[in-house]
Amino acid sequence: MESLKPTYFLFLLITFSACKSTAQWEGQGPIQVVETKDQTISYQTKQTWDAGNGVFFSNQLEGARLNGVQRINDTLVQVTILPENEPINPSPWYAFKLWSGNTQEFWIEFSYAGKGFHRYFPKLSSDGKTFSNADSSNFFQPKDEKGRPEKAFLKVNASADTLWVAAQDKIGTAHVQEWKEMLLQKDFVEVISIGKSKEGRPLEILKIGEANDQEMLMVISMQHPPELTGFLAMQAFVEEIIKDTPQAKKFRSKYNLYLMPQMNPDGVAKGHWRHNVGGIDLNRDWVNFNQPETKTLAYFMTNKMKESGGKFVFAADFHSTWEDIFYTNNEELDGNFPGLIPKVIKKSSKRIPGYVPNIRPNEGKERGVTSNSYFFFVHQAESMTFEVGDNTPRDIIKMKGSYLGQELMKILNKKKCK
Repeated sequence: MESLKPTYFLFLLITFSACKSTAQWEGQGPIQVVETKDQTISYQTKQTWDAGNGVFFSNQLEGARLNGVQRINDTLVQVTILPENEPINPSPWYAFKLWSGNTQEFWIEFSYAGKGFHRYFPKLSSDGKTFSNADSSNFFQPKDEKGRPEKAFLKVNASADTLWVAAQDKIGTAHVQEWKEMLLQKDFVEVISIGKSKEGRPLEILKIGEANDQEMLMVISMQHPPELTGFLAMQAFVEEIIKDTPQAKKFRSKYNLYLMPQMNPDGVAKGHWRHNVGGIDLNRDWVNFNQPETKTLAYFMTNKMKESGGKFVFAADFHSTWEDIFYTNNEELDGNFPGLIPKVIKKSSKRIPGYVPNIRPNEGKERGVTSNSYFFFVHQAESMTFEVGDNTPRDIIKMKGSYLGQELMKILNKKKCK
């Protein structure tokens, strides 16, 4: 990774030092067990809306989420964003495009019909591919009595040229497929088909490495469709392992990394807030395995161990949330490499001046319903969930993912394999 300028490190030091003086975010509470058999979802009607005054909105693109458009007055258009089903995490994803027959400025009101509150700062694009944050002076979020932004307002400049508006700076599945194809150009990477999603999209794992499968790693991402920042950290992590460096070459000769970068392709393509097209949060289906995405991956891991006689020593699931946080397993319990996860987090975090990682070990000693718990309790893989903040700067995300990959390789390269 390219070295960063000293002034940038000084900025980080000041920023993270300031953060340390405030209370650390506590993350989510105990995971609740939920039903994971198929639930009915509401499909969007793909269409173009005439919003009046020559303005048009459309959700006719992969990954879009837009359920209604209504002209309120000459300078305000309300867009309604609804979830695929309920109950659901109230973190709405949105993505749509708009254009106008005549150049004009107006405000967009994001409405969630009481089913959620605004989470993602809007990103804008003139080509649907390259996005940047909206100007903060053109965006505001009034809070309700509980301090939640149930609505948000964005001022846009519309013209005959299409403007894309989205919750994050990647929409749909194409960017993941392009990255996978880049990885597959490496001689030591191959694709393994393990099944199909409910809508028939391929469920694929990439094998990275040239080892004998005696000691393996598993990495997954995007169980929840909008969680792009987690994907980006995972991407940086993996790109360290595919590098043409002595450390990476040695690592790939000793270990095979199995990677499923997009666990929920249907949900991503449909623009879902959180669930797959079975209407289920996949990260609650790691006990019952009612959904094809979880079932096929679990079968792959179990079958791989039977075929090879090997074991999984490390597993990671990358997500996104409000702020960066690591969820780890009870440190009193030992897996296939005791102490690996705390050591990796500690060593990688120390490389960022002033950064104190937010770590939440699970105090329980029994298996839960998430992937992290499945990896540890079923396969004894030392595992973690890394939740990356929605608004963590992209440079910092890359740094954290890269350092995790580098430090993991250093530690595992020192270990004697079978």
